[in-house]
Amino acid sequence: MILVVLGAFMLTTLSFSFYFNSPDSLAITRAGFITMVCGGIIWYVTRKSAKNIGKREGYLIVALGWVTISIFSSLPYLFSDAIHGFTDAIFESVSGLTTTGASIITNIEAVPKGILFWRSLTQWLGGMGIIVLTVAIFPLLGIGGVELFVAEAPGPTSDKIHPRIKESAKRLWIIYVGLTFLLMTILFFSGMTFFDAINHALTTMATGGFSTKNNSIEFYDNIPIIQYTITFFMFLAGVNYTIIYFSLTGKFKKVWKSDEFRTYLILVAVLAVVITTVVHNVSGHGFEKSFRDSIFQLLSIITTTGFVSADYTAWTPGLTLLFFMLLFVGACAGSTSGGIKIIRHLVFFKNTLLEFKRLLHPRAVIRVKVDKQLVRGRILTHILVFLLLYLAIFVISSLLMTIIFFDFKQPLLTALGAVATALGNVGPAIGDLGPLNNFEEVPIVGKWFLIFLMLLGRLEIFTILILFTPYFWRD
Repeated sequence: MILVVLGAFMLTTLSFSFYFNSPDSLAITRAGFITMVCGGIIWYVTRKSAKNIGKREGYLIVALGWVTISIFSSLPYLFSDAIHGFTDAIFESVSGLTTTGASIITNIEAVPKGILFWRSLTQWLGGMGIIVLTVAIFPLLGIGGVELFVAEAPGPTSDKIHPRIKESAKRLWIIYVGLTFLLMTILFFSGMTFFDAINHALTTMATGGFSTKNNSIEFYDNIPIIQYTITFFMFLAGVNYTIIYFSLTGKFKKVWKSDEFRTYLILVAVLAVVITTVVHNVSGHGFEKSFRDSIFQLLSIITTTGFVSADYTAWTPGLTLLFFMLLFVGACAGSTSGGIKIIRHLVFFKNTLLEFKRLLHPRAVIRVKVDKQLVRGRILTHILVFLLLYLAIFVISSLLMTIIFFDFKQPLLTALGAVATALGNVGPAIGDLGPLNNFEEVPIVGKWFLIFLMLLGRLEIFTILILFTPYFWRD
């Protein structure tokens, strides 16, 4: 059913192919029908199989589902020759679905319009998870939606907005679709063409960062309202969708009681002041321009959107290091952003500070609290293990990528940036893969390794790594 839905979305891109008379209509039609037919055949053959699944099946379905849709999502690129080579097509497909935004396309504006729209649409579908979409639209599947949602939903915790997973998924998608449509409308009336408005709305709400312009959002440098609008919606896209739901239903006390949301807001505000001050002093731009570039790039990186309005690596070495560190932060859990997520950092720092208190009072029972609720020991352990795994994967992967990048100008710096941006699903990096570069020159083995890291980061590490443990396969 996931493949049927994916194929149907592929065919929606034909409207732009026909309107702009671009030469990709036949390729998209072939890709869409092949995807739908394959999905239909698999569904027909397995329609009588057991539908009651548990956690193991849920994790397996999510992992294999993402691999499968990544392969089929690459078909429009291959059939249209917009991207040459299976590796590059898969890289662009995975980068889109994981909302990473790292691209191998050098001349984006020369790509046929139907393919460009499909490229943006993959990010929008991946933003909230195509599996959650399927659970919301096709309750007839009759499978254990909770297991799928637990494996799919980003973040260590998920505050349910409705006891039934189907209803929760529907509410999330109503908000998602509504905000996308609102952003598209504002961008259109702010000066974008309809095609550019819908593409940037899709990739902004998905915190993906694919643009229809070679210069990304820097193309609209002379239209500040467009950059400010995208900045605001990037901030929204980084907020937990449960918090957005509470806001829309007037439950503002619940919004402000969220420790993670307050931390997110304060962190953005403080860093915006610091970065603006530095940029204003070193760039020679006026205060408004310095503030606009600073707040835009800050939110682009912290929400893992990856849009570019300025080359932050050209400001100062200190700011370059700061933006590199932000690749590991991420926004709120339950949002479409990638990265580690603020809630994990918050729990880690709270527990670290309380550890000093425990040393002074060894007999006292001192527990970590978030939103005035105790953090269970199991969740605390889960978060600490996640952080340790994330760091270990980053270090080992950086070592391997340094070897792969041996003939680059800055192999170590480029490797660190590539791994951090792929694992965090951000997009732009540092070194030879900075905001003004793309990933075309990465060797084939490096691209496949980054593809693995993008999927690993998008599914929050455990969903993939658990498949490689002996415990998963034992009865």
